[in-house]
Amino acid sequence: MLRIHFLQQWYALSDPAMEEALIDTAVMRRFARLNGLDNIPDETTILNFRRLLEDHGLSQSIFERVNAHLARKGQSLRAGTIVDATIIAAPSSTKNHDGERDPEMHQTKKGNQWHFGMKAHIGVDAASGLIHTVIGTAANVSDLDCAAQALHGEEKAAYVDAGYTGVEKRAEVIAKRPEVQWVVAQKRGKVKALPEGVIKQLTRQLEKLKAQVRARVEHPFHLVKNLFKFRKVRYRGLAENT
Repeated sequence: MLRIHFLQQWYALSDPAMEEALIDTAVMRRFARLNGLDNIPDETTILNFRRLLEDHGLSQSIFERVNAHLARKGQSLRAGTIVDATIIAAPSSTKNHDGERDPEMHQTKKGNQWHFGMKAHIGVDAASGLIHTVIGTAANVSDLDCAAQALHGEEKAAYVDAGYTGVEKRAEVIAKRPEVQWVVAQKRGKVKALPEGVIKQLTRQLEKLKAQVRARVEHPFHLVKNLFKFRKVRYRGLAENT
């Protein structure tokens, strides 16, 4: 059932579509270690298994086991963390059985555009690009509010974009992670406003170096949104989507 759960996430399949895919695709049955068509679980069983993971917090336990395995293999160096967040859209229509939008989702403004949905805050190993922390919140929760939670506690430096300006002064960051050095990108307007000369050139070079480190955080977002097709939430509620 766990292998079927992975297939469902990787290929963005609904519960009925997952059942049909197992019937139609022999390679999926082999991956799920199903001996024949008689052993294929129906869509209700697939749904119940996913809710079982949610109700008992098993997804987080599995995630922690994976991270521990990667650390033992030396693939997660844990010296630095990149923190970032992305918005995942949710249906804003009220044309459904309940006649209302998902109460756990909220709207937020990014630039000049409004978005409705949830936000995924992640902590990524700066050396390998592997995710070690995931926090799911409503879209209107500030990136700064989850900055301290996105750290694993062993890193010496944290790399963030300009949206996290002032993070090192927040009370929860000082209380939980006082030893972490925060490398925060400067806002473009501030760099642009500098007078032409050596200082501006050096600042641009420094910002380029910061951006090269932070670029590793974009790969997980690409994986989740473009390959796993998770640009929009699949379920109601934050826990199941997270």
